[in-house]
Amino acid sequence: MRVLLAIDGSISSDRARDLVASLTLPAGSRVRVVGVLEHGSELFGLPWMPGVSNDTSTIEPAPTERFVEELEAAEREIARRNVVVDHVLLRGHAARAIVDEAREFGAEVVVIGSRGHGSFSTTVLGSTSAEVVDHAPCPVLVVRRSRIETILLAEDGSAGADTAAKVVDAMPILAGIPVTVVSVAEAGIPFAGAVPGTYEQVMEPYSEPIESSHQQCGELAGRRGDWLARDGRPVDCEVRDGDPAAEIVAAVAARGTDLVVVGTRGHTGLTRMILGSVARNVLIHAPCSVLVVHRVAAPSRPEEDPVAVAGSAGRS
Repeated sequence: MRVLLAIDGSISSDRARDLVASLTLPAGSRVRVVGVLEHGSELFGLPWMPGVSNDTSTIEPAPTERFVEELEAAEREIARRNVVVDHVLLRGHAARAIVDEAREFGAEVVVIGSRGHGSFSTTVLGSTSAEVVDHAPCPVLVVRRSRIETILLAEDGSAGADTAAKVVDAMPILAGIPVTVVSVAEAGIPFAGAVPGTYEQVMEPYSEPIESSHQQCGELAGRRGDWLARDGRPVDCEVRDGDPAAEIVAAVAARGTDLVVVGTRGHTGLTRMILGSVARNVLIHAPCSVLVVHRVAAPSRPEEDPVAVAGSAGRS
């Protein structure tokens, strides 16, 4: 397995480093620790600009040395038998450099902290993390907890959810971890206003669709859960009613889940760069780590097909 860990010396990236150090990696895996030294025009936060010169003389020695020390320390902490760990110091716009390196390295997952060192480091989701999630060629694990002992998988019957489930099933670092499959029945409930005695009458035409939606979501979650449990993995299912993102976040909070896995729309072109609103809101508001899976990444174990689910940058 190939893991790309992006660090910047922040508390959030330290948590990401600790998580990677705790992962069970199969023999022969490779972990690349990368840091990005931003300078010149990159300091103004202008995204996706053309690469800057490779002339290392434009970088001050002291920041470079400190960053290399951080990378070497992370490499030592992650190092273990039968796993190759190295580090690379990149230059340029941080998100672009990380995405380009992930593509060149052939990363199967990018691991990054949720917040960085910037002026807006107190925001819920850092700009670099958000850009990496949007553009990465593989799943991105945005870390808020330094362990993964429980997983919540969001299931809505879509192709994106199907791909996310394949990742949970096939990714070695998630093998055997208990999973809760959550499906949310989304049904519009009318507001009856302040007129006394009208709510039951207004609700009556909606009761059957709501019940049907709840039942369909239960079937979706049940089928997905049965498939994930076929090798003995502990799996349970939950159906909620309401706004999908809000209910997924509420389920995470109620269960104390370590990792929530969400799929995205996975379109091509410009829309490929934009997460669906549910995935984006979960990524921003979940109190735990979030693994975002684009539809372009669809690992599955070759011996089995997943259950059919109904529903719709230079170097130094």
